[in-house]
Amino acid sequence: MTKKEIALSAVDALKQAYPDAKCSLTYETPLQLLIATRLSAQCTDARVNIVTPALFERFATVDDFADASADEVAAYIKSCGLYKTKSKDIVTMAQKLRDDFGGEVPGTIEQLTTLPGVGRKTANLICGDVFGKPAVVVDTHCIRITTRLGLHKQTDQRKIETELKKLLPPEESNDFCHRLVLHGRAVCTARNPKCADCCMNGFCRTGVKERKQHVG
Repeated sequence: MTKKEIALSAVDALKQAYPDAKCSLTYETPLQLLIATRLSAQCTDARVNIVTPALFERFATVDDFADASADEVAAYIKSCGLYKTKSKDIVTMAQKLRDDFGGEVPGTIEQLTTLPGVGRKTANLICGDVFGKPAVVVDTHCIRITTRLGLHKQTDQRKIETELKKLLPPEESNDFCHRLVLHGRAVCTARNPKCADCCMNGFCRTGVKERKQHVG
């Protein structure tokens, strides 16, 4: 199978296995998703969802965050890890949103990546989930599973994003990445992938190799 054929097969298989594709972070507004995604760096989404209700109750608007001190924000997010850096980013991010974007979360990769603490992964998530644009969110699950599938041999996130955009139907790419997260947690884990239980083992290059070795 070509990489394109593998990619299309993966889209279909994951769509059947995980029909309800959505971000696992809990949010109500674009600002909340932006901040929750920043908090999720080197932290589980489950932990972020525990922290954010109190955070968003205290800081409800861009101005609330922009006028806050980093120390005050930090007190709410300590359990997320790297809280000192994240709290500074959140405050300066809110200040830039207020000063440069009229208090609104912008809708392009180029604009979003000017915000403190926002890289292409976060920017793609916002563009896809908030603005409904084709997006490829290259997180650890995406990197691991698409590498195992044989879709690329890259390690750089930007290059992986570029490769996947060539292979995935634009209208499917955002949901595909959400499904990779679910699949990565349940089946294609980092240490012990359950290839025998995988919905993609018939065409995944790693899964096919694993089956051949097992049979042999």
